[in-house]
Formats: sequence, C-alpha cells, structure tokens
Amino acid sequence: MYHTWIRPAVVSPDTPSVLCFYAITSIAATVSLTIPLLPFSTRKVRKMNLISPTGVEVNIGDTLQPDEYIGMCRREILDKFLRDRAIEFGAAPINGLVTSIDVPVDHKTTEKPYTINYQEYQEGTSVGVAKSMEVDYIVGADGANSRVAKAMDAGQYNFAIAFQERIKISDEKMKFYEEMAEMYVGDDVSPDFYGWVFPKYDHVGVGTGTVVNRPAIKQYQKAIRERAGDKIAGGKIIKVEAHPIPEHYRPRRVQGRIALVGDAAGYVTKCSGEGIYFAAKSGRMAAEEIVSLMKGGARLPTQAEVEKTYIKKYDGAYGPTYTVLDILQKVFYTNNGAREAFVELCNSKYVQQVTFDSYLYKRVQGNNPLDDVKLLGETIGCLVRGYSTAKPDQEFSNPVESLKRI
Repeated sequence: MYHTWIRPAVVSPDTPSVLCFYAITSIAATVSLTIPLLPFSTRKVRKMNLISPTGVEVNIGDTLQPDEYIGMCRREILDKFLRDRAIEFGAAPINGLVTSIDVPVDHKTTEKPYTINYQEYQEGTSVGVAKSMEVDYIVGADGANSRVAKAMDAGQYNFAIAFQERIKISDEKMKFYEEMAEMYVGDDVSPDFYGWVFPKYDHVGVGTGTVVNRPAIKQYQKAIRERAGDKIAGGKIIKVEAHPIPEHYRPRRVQGRIALVGDAAGYVTKCSGEGIYFAAKSGRMAAEEIVSLMKGGARLPTQAEVEKTYIKKYDGAYGPTYTVLDILQKVFYTNNGAREAFVELCNSKYVQQVTFDSYLYKRVQGNNPLDDVKLLGETIGCLVRGYSTAKPDQEFSNPVESLKRI
C-alpha cells in the first residue's frame, strides 16, 4: 500500500502541484543520531559484536562519546511519525495504490502535466476506488520496486535480497542486546554480505542478505539463527520480512519533471546496507532544491536545473562514501579469508574510531597519514593470516539468478 502525499505547500490555486510518493521500503532500519532519542527510535546501540567465520569475536564501541549512539527504529513507528508530521505541515494524505503514471512523450521539453492513476482506499474497506489526478512535478520515494522509476525510464539496477525475522526472546536474553548489535560474517550466512541481530523495542531483528545467490536466502537465514545460538534460543518469530535492496544508483535519477530519492534512486550503501538516513536526506535535499527553483510557485524547474542542484549536491556530499564502502565490500566480503581479516582488523582502535565516525556522520573519516600507513600494514598482515587460517568457501553456481535485475 502506498501512502501518497500531494501538494505539500499550496500557495494558490495556480501553484504547481508536486506529488510525492512514499512507500515502506527498508526492513533493517537504523538511524544514526547524536541527539536525544526520537519518538521512532527505540534502542540506543553503543556496541557492536563482530563474529568471524571461525567464531572469533571482536567487540567495538569503546571509541564512542557519551552522547553518540546508533538509534534503532521500527518502521511501523517511523512511518507513522513521518506521515503525521507531513500532515501537520499541510500535506493532504491519500491512502492509495498507484496503478500507472501517464508521462507525456514531450515532458522533458514542455510543461504538460503528469496523470497519476490509482486506487484509493478508505478505512475499513478492502476494495479501492479508481481515481486519477494531474500533477506538475513528481518526487518518487516509492522504494526499490519504484513505479515512478519505471514510468520515467530510470533504468535498471542489480539488487540484494534482505530477509529478516523479528524474534521475541525472553527479557533475560534481551538484556544482552540492551545496547548491543551483532554482525556475523561467513559464507554460511551470506556469500557477499553479512548476517545480523539488531535489537528492537522488545524483540530482535535477525536477518541476512545476498546478491549473488538469492535463491538460497532461506538457507542463509537458517544459518544466522544457528550462529546466534543460545542468545535467541526459545524465541518466537513474530514477523517475517523480505525486501530488495539496491546495489547502486539508478542510471537516471531525474527525467523531465520527475526526480527519485531514497531506495527508488538506489541510495543504499554497500558494506553496511544502510538506506534510511540517505532516503531521508535525499528527500530533504530534493525538496529544498525543487521548492527553491519554483520561486514561490511562479515556475517549474527543468531537468537540467534539478541535476545541477539536487543531484550535484547529493553526489558531492555522499559520493565518496558510496565509493569507499563499495571497495570495502569487494575486499572484505568476498571470501572467508578476507572476512577473518576484517574481524581481526576491527581490533584496532583506529579502525573502530574511523568506522563509527564514518557511520555516524556519513562522511569518510580518517585523515591521519601516519595512522593510515600503519593501517595499510595491518590490513596486509590481517589478510595474510586470514587466508592462512580460514575454511574454504562453499562453492555454488548461480549465474542467471544472481544477475537478474528489477
């Protein structure tokens, strides 16, 4: 079900209308915070337990300042918070399912309106009413399977499948996860990503993801439950979730008077798989630039203008982060030897500092040349030891499914 927001700021009947699609997309949601706990954030994570393929554990988090933490949220709470706030600021919500978007052939060179066709649902009804509306600008925030992206011919991208079970464990077992999240690496839980146990309000989210062997996702999910072992033993599965996670930017993020943000644009980082922050940030940046270009509703922004403002500023701010995390994933998530090295490397306080700072503040950290040189030497040493002690990766062949695109 899509929650559609239309005309967030109506100045006059002649003001161009902007349609923003909003959809529930991410399943392992985290929000990095250095401010008091927000209404939708239910756990403060200050420690991360990393577990290698052979069971070596490294606990990181000592470098965090007292006011720093990773806020864990539940999407059902976050989504309601965002909807309610949008309504408070004047958005008119429509509970509907978009069925199609009519895009004029010459929409890049004219100001012809777009036609949105959708089924509107009223509370207590299961049958929608067919409706349509005309709008002048569309911001697509409708997730990885974006219908807006399809309508505007944004191009394809490869994707991972993330699978998560929410598991209710005893209060005694939840004490371990009071401020703790766990990250498991190994080809048993994922051949190219990691498995996790994230604390939620009164339960844990246990999951994994993969691009190269998506059909085996349930096998990897079984393995992450086994790796967590006694920590979640006796727990009751209260919800099962699965979702595609973009692997890279869409080839085209702006077409005519249509722009993409969040998962629809492909704004999910490699290595960590985080998308919540970048969805919210890109949505704000796109909105600010589009509103500014509209000059109080006097004109409509062009594709070139939005590319030179929103797209250029976003890529300038976060492009290096995506690049570095992509490299790290290719280096450390490809085989068990590299995964063993990754966990050992995280014993370094400098690595912990750089890792947490980069995650919290969404910028590539680490500007100490001497420490960076030492880190290079440590990385080589860890890789040598990792490859010498790691168990061989299990072979699999999946050349067709691993290359499928949305």
